[in-house]
Amino acid sequence: MNDPERMQKCMSDTAAMDFESRMLIDGRLTDGEAGRFPVVNPATEQVLGEVADASAADMHRAIAAARRAFDRTAWATDRALRRRCLEQLQAALEEDREALREELIAEAGCPRAITFGPQLDAPLADAVKVPAELIEKYSWETDLGDMHVPVTGRETRRVVWREPVGVVGAIVPWNFPFEVSIHKLAQALAAGNTVVLKPAPDTPFNATRIGRLIAERTDFPPGVVNIVTASDHLVGEELTLSPQVDLISFTGSTAVGQRIMEKGAATMKRLFLELGGKSASIVLDDADFGQALLLGLAPCLHAGQGCANPTRLLLPRARYAEGVEFLEAMYRGIEPGDPQDPATLCGPVISARQRDRIRGYIDKGVVEGARLVVGGNAAPVPSDRGFWVRPTLFADVDNSMTIAQEEIFGPVLAVIAFDDDDDAIRIANDSRYGLAGNVMSASFDRSIAVARRLRAGFIGVNGGVAYGADVPFGGYKFSGVGRQNGVAGFDQYTEIKSVGYPVDRPGKESTWGV
Repeated sequence: MNDPERMQKCMSDTAAMDFESRMLIDGRLTDGEAGRFPVVNPATEQVLGEVADASAADMHRAIAAARRAFDRTAWATDRALRRRCLEQLQAALEEDREALREELIAEAGCPRAITFGPQLDAPLADAVKVPAELIEKYSWETDLGDMHVPVTGRETRRVVWREPVGVVGAIVPWNFPFEVSIHKLAQALAAGNTVVLKPAPDTPFNATRIGRLIAERTDFPPGVVNIVTASDHLVGEELTLSPQVDLISFTGSTAVGQRIMEKGAATMKRLFLELGGKSASIVLDDADFGQALLLGLAPCLHAGQGCANPTRLLLPRARYAEGVEFLEAMYRGIEPGDPQDPATLCGPVISARQRDRIRGYIDKGVVEGARLVVGGNAAPVPSDRGFWVRPTLFADVDNSMTIAQEEIFGPVLAVIAFDDDDDAIRIANDSRYGLAGNVMSASFDRSIAVARRLRAGFIGVNGGVAYGADVPFGGYKFSGVGRQNGVAGFDQYTEIKSVGYPVDRPGKESTWGV
C-alpha cells in the first residue's frame, strides 16, 4: 500500500472511532463551559474530533465534587468498595483494549508496535491490579509496641497509621497518556483518595474513555474520579492553587514542575513530580557492541518522546570510531513513518510547536560543533502533512553542548567519548537531570559497580529493565520529587499518623486503626 492509500485508510479508520467528547464531573458525563476544542492526529494533521473544553469554574466544580466525595462518603475507609471498583475498571479497560489502542495511535501518534508494550498493554496488565491487591496487603497500621513514657508515667502503646491524603490533582502529559493516567489513578484511588485528573489537551480521548467506563460500568461513587479536559493549561493550574486539593501528582517537564512547586507552596501542597531527563547509556570497553549499541535506537522509538529516553550514548574512546560506524548504519536504516504500520518505530512528534523546538536543537548542535552523521533538518520526511523529524545522530559531542545538557524530547542521539570508567561516570552525572541510565559490560560486577555510582533513579544493567506497577519510578535532582508505583509510590498517596494510647485502656480488646 503506497503512502496516499495508507493515509486515506488511516483517515477512514479514525472517522469510525468512538471518541468520547465529554468529561466526567461528579459522576456525570458533561460538556464544558468553554465549549469544545479540536484534537489533531499528529501524523496527518486531520482533526480527529472535538472534546469538552472546561472553564476554571468547571475545574472548581470537579474539585468540590472530589472534596465532597472524600469528606462525606465511605470511599476513604471502605477497602472492599475500593477493590471492587478497581476490579470493575480493570475489566472494562480490558474489554475496550483495542479501542484504546486505536485512539492512542491516532491522538498520540505512537507507533502501533509500542502499544503492545509501555504505551498500552504493559500498564493494562498490572497498573490497576497491583494497587488493587495492595489494598489488602499494605501496612495500614504498624505496631511499635509498648513503652514507659516518663512524661505521663504510664505504659503506652505506640502505633502508626497510614491514611489517604485526601483530594489528588493528577496532571498528565501527552507522550504516554494512558500509561501515566492509569498508574496515577489506580494508586491514588487504591490508597483511598479521590482524584481530579487533567489530561494534556493534545491527547484527551484515552482519558475521557476512562471517564465513560467509570460512569457506565463501575460502582465508583460520584465525585471519586473526575476527568477534566481543557485547552487552556491555566485551567489545570487551578488544581495547584486550590486549598481543597491536598496533593499534586504531576508528570511532565521540569519547568512546569518548578512552577507547580512554587504555586503550591501557598497551600503547602504535597507533591509527586516526575520530570525531565537527559539519560546516559554507558557502553564499557568489554561490552558486546552488537548488543550494547542497540540502546542507540531508543531515541527513535515514539520519536524520542519519553522522559527516561537514553539520549546520550557514551562510548570508550578506544572503540569510538567503531561504535559510531555501527550506529550510523542503524540510523540510515530507520525511516519515520505511519504509526499505523506495525513496522514503524519512529512516528511523528506531537505538534508543530514540538517539531520546531526539536529542529532548533538540531541547528544548535551543528552550530556548537557536533558532527551531524545522519538525519538533520534537511533530511527528507515522509509527508508534508504531519509533524515529522528525521532520526538524527550526532557524533563528537562534548557533554557541555546544549544537545547533551537539555532535554530535546525528540529522535536525537548524542554520542560522547570517554576515557575510562571514572570518566564515563563523571560525564553521565554531569547533568542537572537524574532520571534514568544504562550500563553495558561483559562483567556483571563491573556493570553493577558503575550503576551504583550513577546519580539516577532508574538504571538498566546489561539490557535489563526494571519496569512495572510494583517498581518505583522517578529521578534524582531536577528529574523530580518522589516515586510512582511500587510500595514507595503507594506511600506518597498516604499521610502518616502516629498514635499513642494507654496499655491499660478500657475496652482493651477493641480494634484500633483504619
